[in-house]
Amino acid sequence: MAGKRFPLFVSLEGRSAVVVGGGTVGLRRAEVLARFGAEVTVVSPVLSGPAEGFRWVPRTYETGDLAGAYLAAAATDCPEVNGAVGREARKAGVLFNRSDQPDGCDFFFPAVCEGDGLVAGVVGGGSDHKKTARAAREIRRVLAEMEESK
Repeated sequence: MAGKRFPLFVSLEGRSAVVVGGGTVGLRRAEVLARFGAEVTVVSPVLSGPAEGFRWVPRTYETGDLAGAYLAAAATDCPEVNGAVGREARKAGVLFNRSDQPDGCDFFFPAVCEGDGLVAGVVGGGSDHKKTARAAREIRRVLAEMEESK
């Protein structure tokens, strides 16, 4: 997906989200989605950390795992599995993100910055992750300063 990415903020409260993959990236995505009120299910034979705030299904992905989902994220180290999740998502009209192929995404996970009742998301073009991380750190610093100066 070329060009700029439109920042769209949606309510996830009570909506179903499925993350396929329990590695570092999948776990981070599951935790962020849960923090914003999504009812998260992680489908993965293993998890890289504790299952806190979401339901874990300890097996590999199967067609049908996205039933009823509002959004889905594929974060496995297997492009074939990520592609299969994407095909199911598209067929079911589920918003989809995959960690290994930005062109195959409907939405992008931002660097989330929270503080003082505000939420900001930072997304880059995909070519300079360090620049995105620096921008997110700076925004978090400003939000923390705003909170401290109350």
